[in-house]
Amino acid sequence: MNTQILRRPAVEKMVGLSRSSIYAAMDRGHFPRPIQLGPRAVGWRVSDLEGWLETRPTSYGW
Repeated sequence: MNTQILRRPAVEKMVGLSRSSIYAAMDRGHFPRPIQLGPRAVGWRVSDLEGWLETRPTSYGW
């Protein structure tokens, strides 16, 4: 299985959210959590992000 992993700048472009919005949504359980790639590196599976985009809420009420 070929799983593509994106780092944060690419995730921001893909989903149209800023860094702070991504982490705020993760804290609220509204955005996929990243996977650990190394001691100081994380990334997101493209499949997780695509699934999130398909079911993305229209508003968060923030």
